[in-house]
Amino acid sequence: MQDVAPVIREALPDRMLRLAFVSALLSLVASFVTTAAPIPLFNVYRAEDGFTNTGISMAVVANSVGTIAALLVLGQLSNHLGRRVTSIASLGVLLLGCLLLLNVHDIGTLWASRLLMGVGTGLASSSLTSYIVDAAPSRPQWLASVASSQGPMLGLTVGAIASGALVQFGPWPRDLIYLVCVGFLMVSTALIAISPETATPKPGAWRSLLPRIRVPARVRHLLPAATAVFLATWSTGAFYQAFVPALVEDQLHTRSPLILGLVFAAYMAPGVLGAPIGGRFTPAVAQRVGMITFLAGMIGIITAVTMGKLTLFIIATIVAGAGQGVAISAAIRGLLHGSTLADRAPIFSAVYLICYSGAAFLSFISGQLSNIFSLPQIALGYGGLAIAATVFTLVGARNPHGDWPSTTLCDGSPTLAGDRRWASSTRAPRP
Repeated sequence: MQDVAPVIREALPDRMLRLAFVSALLSLVASFVTTAAPIPLFNVYRAEDGFTNTGISMAVVANSVGTIAALLVLGQLSNHLGRRVTSIASLGVLLLGCLLLLNVHDIGTLWASRLLMGVGTGLASSSLTSYIVDAAPSRPQWLASVASSQGPMLGLTVGAIASGALVQFGPWPRDLIYLVCVGFLMVSTALIAISPETATPKPGAWRSLLPRIRVPARVRHLLPAATAVFLATWSTGAFYQAFVPALVEDQLHTRSPLILGLVFAAYMAPGVLGAPIGGRFTPAVAQRVGMITFLAGMIGIITAVTMGKLTLFIIATIVAGAGQGVAISAAIRGLLHGSTLADRAPIFSAVYLICYSGAAFLSFISGQLSNIFSLPQIALGYGGLAIAATVFTLVGARNPHGDWPSTTLCDGSPTLAGDRRWASSTRAPRP
């Protein structure tokens, strides 16, 4: 049974489709800008409100839990209710989370806002990316894939850097970035409201809330190595949210929110290189290359923390970010090999569950251990995880059975003739 709602293209003029495409893309970017906005403020909350590293790590857990719930439970809802309704709902949830952050003085408020933002970005990832693919021009063919998969990365990068700059140089350092995000979200909502619907609503909305997690038997042998890749790389992404703000200030001796935003962006942004680089190799080789590069970056990160060298830390972060992009892209590419339209949503449900659950669990454990161990010791623990995952991947990485497709999308994922909609799910949103 297909999980994709019928797309209304023929009945809509090109200008209306262009409006829908641009509106959905801008809204997707705005959603992830909002998600990244609080990260450069974590040190401000530590200094002014007494938030602990444990409390901030629990905020990362709350964000992951919200995203898991939205992706697994609400991920198919736009097929039944339509793209516009679910997209507006996602922006509304993000707006509510942003408004809560305008009055953060206790840790519970931060947790609640991050939980709402997780739900909002999870719902946006399914509804807005589907909207983008529905409305994308047929030429160039790669536009739908690139826009839907790279929009979140662009939003996270812009959000972290813009937030750091406004916190450091703008007025109302605790509030201005959130006011800007509120404005962007309201504009995005208005654009979606005047855009045409691209999917025909269909019955079965309640049934769609039941998560379907299934990995086809033909690619299950790829799951152990893929799990190692997802756990190590996504947990490190959560580490950058939960602990790197304090690590940059305490060990690398800078309180600059802009530097903090740049550090977070340095881990996220190089991931866009993963698909084009990894696509030159088979999935198994690309996973090995990616994890070796990721491990080299992690070794550099730990060395920089030990030596107190900020420049080395940023360089090593870029290397680790590029490596995780190659490894993640290759792992997903392998799991999707030979998949049918009905297979893909369950496969991505499994991927999301592994990624976000692993990141949330390890963030929770690390948060508790931060009461006992120092931040450099916590970082060393993540380095140990990178070593274990890399060794496991070197030994356990495998290629899918059967012939490898000669046609790939520009994000490095295999494509099936005539099927463009699946590209909306080719990249899970980062924590």
